[in-house]
Amino acid sequence: MKSIVIGIMPQDKIRERIYAIAKGELKPKSSEPKIWFTSMKSLAEVLSDDNRALLHVIKNSQPDSISSLAEMTGRKPSNLSRTLKTMSNYGIVEMKREKNLVRPIVKSTDFHIVTA
Repeated sequence: MKSIVIGIMPQDKIRERIYAIAKGELKPKSSEPKIWFTSMKSLAEVLSDDNRALLHVIKNSQPDSISSLAEMTGRKPSNLSRTLKTMSNYGIVEMKREKNLVRPIVKSTDFHIVTA
């Protein structure tokens, strides 16, 4: 499991960067962040202590569904579902559909944070 590089940059700068990439004016290096947050506060909400602990539970126990993860952690399935969807949107967790279940898979528990 490799480290995920996360960048912190104001929204207007993120937008400028995206446009420059789309126009071909900027070619991102492979070592540059793929995930961007607009502030340390927003990053801290997604990677809170509770959420990082949740990532370790998922990584170590490899639950087969959100409901089995809820049983392991004592969290409500609806709360877990929202949290996992947010982490999935950032590429931290993959939500894999298997028959009628959704299995969370951790992409990384190691993060490198870069500010711009």
